[in-house]
Amino acid sequence: MSLENKIDFALIFTVKNANPNGDPLNGNRPRTDYAGFGEISDVCLKRKIRDRLQDAGEAIFVQSDESKTDGMTSLQNRAYSDEFGLGKDAFNSKKTPIEKTIKDASEKWFDVRAFGQIFAYKGDKKGEGCSIPIRGPVSLHSAFSIEPVSVTSTQITKSVSGEGNGEKKGSDTMGMKHRVDDATYVAYGAMSPQLAEKTGFNLEDAEALKNVLPKLFEGDASSARPEGSMAVEYLVWWKHNSKSGQHSSAKVHRALREHIEQGKALTQGSIQDSLVTAFPDLKTEVIAGF
Repeated sequence: MSLENKIDFALIFTVKNANPNGDPLNGNRPRTDYAGFGEISDVCLKRKIRDRLQDAGEAIFVQSDESKTDGMTSLQNRAYSDEFGLGKDAFNSKKTPIEKTIKDASEKWFDVRAFGQIFAYKGDKKGEGCSIPIRGPVSLHSAFSIEPVSVTSTQITKSVSGEGNGEKKGSDTMGMKHRVDDATYVAYGAMSPQLAEKTGFNLEDAEALKNVLPKLFEGDASSARPEGSMAVEYLVWWKHNSKSGQHSSAKVHRALREHIEQGKALTQGSIQDSLVTAFPDLKTEVIAGF
């Protein structure tokens, strides 16, 4: 069933004693903006969404090394694979029309029809190959904390000494570990029915995304993010009555932002009452995290 209604959504989640998204350009410290607010990139969030969708049995094109299911060593190998992809000819513009490649790739991989993808591969001969941009209907903002975050850095011993008699530790055995002590983050997103028509993203796909967002951090534990240190508190889901929607996404998202900035309680009932009051013409759901 096609997506006939514009959808806006927001994800409210907490971080306690974890590094939600390290910055490789800053010693892997948790990302922050210039005002000290915590930040988690949209790329990081999409990675977790892809992993949860893959756990749910959806076919994913951009797979992480940890969750890889087909043994492909690169995205190009996956795309070219006759078993796991579309075959090499699908990405040769002289042999396959671009429109067909877009349709087939969108049908095969959930993340392609949701987030879009760029297929840019060289051919064996001059003039072959392809450069195919697919624009997805699901857009996602980076997440930001509602208050400036406190970051704690701790020096650690990464490993035992591998040389000598073991009495002296080498410089390579020492390291730093960083964490956000306690913070609440909010990420906003939207789904465009107009763009969904081009990739085939449908109502069932929207529901699949809605089902995995409340458990975004389940199965995502690591040394930097111990199990239980990150948790989705609420998923806010706004459904408009048409493809274009009654309100802009900016206005809809602002209602939740104002609720938070006014210091109102971040409870399911308080959020629901506030948002229904702000937009009585929208179908608003506040779904508790997993």
